[in-house]
Amino acid sequence: MPRRRIATVVGTRPEAIKLGVVVAALRDRPWAEVVVVGTGQHGAVVDEALGGFGVAVDHRVAERAADGLAGLAGGLLSGLGAEFDRLRPDLVLVQGDSTSALAGALAAYLAGIPVAHVEAGLRSHDRLPFPEEANRRLIAPLADLHLAPTPEARGNLVAERIPAERVLVTGNTVIDALFQAADGPAPAPRERPLVVVTAHRRESWGEPMRRVARVVTRLGRAHPEVDVLVATHMNPAVQAVFAEETGGLANLECAPPLGYRRFVRTLMAADLVITDSGGVQEEAAALRLPLLITRETTERREALAGPQVHLVGTDEELIFKTAAGVLDRLAAPGVRRPRPCVFGDGRAADRTALACGWHFGHNDRPTEFHPEEFRPEEFHPME
Repeated sequence: MPRRRIATVVGTRPEAIKLGVVVAALRDRPWAEVVVVGTGQHGAVVDEALGGFGVAVDHRVAERAADGLAGLAGGLLSGLGAEFDRLRPDLVLVQGDSTSALAGALAAYLAGIPVAHVEAGLRSHDRLPFPEEANRRLIAPLADLHLAPTPEARGNLVAERIPAERVLVTGNTVIDALFQAADGPAPAPRERPLVVVTAHRRESWGEPMRRVARVVTRLGRAHPEVDVLVATHMNPAVQAVFAEETGGLANLECAPPLGYRRFVRTLMAADLVITDSGGVQEEAAALRLPLLITRETTERREALAGPQVHLVGTDEELIFKTAAGVLDRLAAPGVRRPRPCVFGDGRAADRTALACGWHFGHNDRPTEFHPEEFRPEEFHPME
């Protein structure tokens, strides 16, 4: 059986989490030689996240000056093109919607190298999120293998005239990562309810993010019996907003960026999540967590079918009233364990590896993920 070299592009922390499990699954295949190409988009946190899955960056794109999105995209396209010329992979694997993913797909396409797109087909059908919605749409015509996390994502791709035979529904690999991070003894139940907050979206920078920060402070003040933990993003601009708008409350903490395992185990003990993160939307679904999405739209519309999920934007009054309503109905604090959900069953990485093998003719087309048994209205708050 011939060995096949797969170059996996990793630039951001979410990519490291969602691809770490895939790299590990591919390295179990005797035909696969996997090289991880780091772009440096999110810096050292990528190495920390990959390390949690026993994976490390093998090759790094040359350092570049930070010149905004255009400078980032141009530098990554040139750097990844040079890496692919040197490595000569048989397949390039990219994930999601980052600038690193778009540059990796385009560099591979220009070099005549097939592209596999993990987490393909998510669509908000809007200009937001920026620039992620455009990045996903631009990757689609460049890819040869489309690994859609859900049937809805598959439908989006087919509607865009992507050949159905090139699309496989795998589930989302973040659910695999969540299961691994949650493995082991459960965290001890908390004595006080916990609200976890994350924020980082580019379209929320400035006043929208300040509104979120202000309402988090207001929520902590109105509910002194509840602890509020803001897991701040590594971007200094985001950290500065929360540092300026929060503070002075004993029950509100702005923590530095958390390692993935620690973050997951914090979510397991949480009672409410307020976030603009796509990955946290998926993790919250597997944990059956009440969730407020501080965005105007979401490309993970499957989450909205659940009665405990609310799309609230950055309207202070709507966030406060919705969060207060959830807190008023809380049961006793407990600990949650992840379970299969509409976004995945914990076997997406294996399906992804099998899909790559199918692409090379090493195995049959894998059985796809079918989430029909999941009922979003069936929430179990405590387990």
